[in-house]
Amino acid sequence: MEIRQLRHFMAVITHGSFTAAARAELIVQSALSTSVRNLERELGADLFDRTGRRVVLTEAGRALLPSARTVLAGTDAARDAVAAVSELAAGRVRIGTIQTLTCVDLAAELAAFHRLWPGVQISLREATTPELLAGLLAGELDLGFLAPDAAGLPDGLVAFACWQEDLVLITAPGHRLATAGRALIKDLAGEPFVDFRAGTGLETAVRRLAAHCGLERRITCDVTQIRLLVDLVRAGIGVAIVPRRIGEDAGLPCVGIRQPEPGRTVVLAGRTPRPRNPAAVALLDRLAGDGGPDPRIRAAARAAADRPGGRRPPAG
Repeated sequence: MEIRQLRHFMAVITHGSFTAAARAELIVQSALSTSVRNLERELGADLFDRTGRRVVLTEAGRALLPSARTVLAGTDAARDAVAAVSELAAGRVRIGTIQTLTCVDLAAELAAFHRLWPGVQISLREATTPELLAGLLAGELDLGFLAPDAAGLPDGLVAFACWQEDLVLITAPGHRLATAGRALIKDLAGEPFVDFRAGTGLETAVRRLAAHCGLERRITCDVTQIRLLVDLVRAGIGVAIVPRRIGEDAGLPCVGIRQPEPGRTVVLAGRTPRPRNPAAVALLDRLAGDGGPDPRIRAAARAAADRPGGRRPPAG
C-alpha cells in the first residue's frame, strides 16, 4: 500500500468522481483509476461502488476511510516537520567548545544566530579537546572549537577555520614580573605554576611550549575551571600561561613571553566538508563564511579549504 494510492482514494471521496479527482491530482483519469484499482487489489476488496453515476463507498471503503485520513495526516505532519528543519523554522544545532576559547565571541555569535533563527535550539557543550573530538567523531556534535595537539585532527574530521591565539604569562599584581612587560622563558625557572589538569587543550599547549624551551615547571595547583585558575593566580599561589584575552578580562598583569613567541592553534572542525544538518550549515556560514565577525575568519576558512577536506566559504 502506497501513500500515493491512499491520496488518490481520498481525492475520489473529496471530489465525488474519478474525473474530478484526477483533475485535482493533476494526472490523467486512467492513471488515477489504475492507482485505486491496485489499492483494491492489495486490500482484496472493492472500495467504491461504480454502478451508479456517482461513486459511492462500499463497506470496505468506509472501513478504510479513518485509517487513510490518519496516515495522510501523519504524512503531512512529517513533511511539515522536515520542511521546518530545512527552512530553519525548527531543529537543533549541537556545538562544542573548549573552556578557554577567546578567538571568537561565541556567546555573541550564538545570540546573533538565535535572532535570525529563533526556532532552532542551540545545544552547547563545554569540554576538553579529547572529549570534543570524540563527540564530533560519534556524531554527537555538529561543530566544535578545539585546540588539537601537534598531530592535528584525526581522520574523519575536517577543519573549517583556524586561529592562532597569543599566550601570555599572568601573575598576581604584586609579583616580581608584574610590570616586566615581557619576560624570557628562563626567567620563569623556579616559579610555581597554576595549570589546567592534564589532557586539556591549554595544558597541552603550555606543556609543549615548556618542553620546547627546556623549562621544568613546578605545578603548585591544577584546576578544571578557568575562573578558579585566575582567582588562584590573583591570590598569589602561582603564575599561569593563558590566552591574552583571559588575563586582560581578569585585569591581571599580562607578561609577553620571548624565546620563542608562544601561541596556540584553535580549530573550528566538523565531520564532513558540508554538514548535513541545515542548522549547522547556517551556523557554520556565520562563523566561517560571509556572516563571520572578522575577515580573518574567512581567510582562515579559505586556507583550510585548500587542504584536503576543507570547505571554501562563499566569495565576497
